Amino acid sequence: MEGQRTEAIRVMIVEDDPDWRRGLVAYLQSEADIEVVASTDEPDAALALAAEAEPDVILLDIMMADNPAGLKLAGELPAATGARVIMLTSMEDREFVVEAFRAGAVNYLVKSDFTAIPQAVRQAAADRSAIDSAAAQLMLQEFRRLKAVEQEYETDKFKRLVTPAEVQLLSMIHDGYSQSQIAEKSFLSLRTVKNHVNNILRKIGAKSSKDAAQQAKDKGLF
Repeated sequence: MEGQRTEAIRVMIVEDDPDWRRGLVAYLQSEADIEVVASTDEPDAALALAAEAEPDVILLDIMMADNPAGLKLAGELPAATGARVIMLTSMEDREFVVEAFRAGAVNYLVKSDFTAIPQAVRQAAADRSAIDSAAAQLMLQEFRRLKAVEQEYETDKFKRLVTPAEVQLLSMIHDGYSQSQIAEKSFLSLRTVKNHVNNILRKIGAKSSKDAAQQAKDKGLF
């Protein structure tokens, strides 16, 4: 079939647990279409070894000697070798998942799910982003969490900048009242209303009174 690989997928393993590394090498070597061409427990030697071995896929432990050196290598190895990096970890840490993908990994697997590794290697070698559903879900959850934190921060900032009286004014603007109508209903001079509006725009950096009113509405102030 056109485009099908005819050579074994070349794999390199960067893992500092000697027993787990030997077991993974033996497990992958039992696959007819996968060849382990290099392995190391030294993150400092990984770049040079990868350049020499020319792997298609690198299995990289995210924690090397209890230090997340794997995150740094996840960015360096693809740039230096063109290999696809799959991060391996013994614990499913959401922060590390996000950082691994930001660094350049194409997949993230928990070591206990070792039976999924051969297929992940094949997908990565085929140049398909092999993010499994669990990792993808973690990424989505983290994105939503960060977005919620950002929105909460922006809302709190907005509330600190705008007084309750100014919020009421913005609510009236959002409801379609003109500045003249607001002045009449609030028993204020038109000049005072204009000053209030200009003060609000200055404080929150809005382009117009309608923009400021919409921001207040979006943040749930009324």
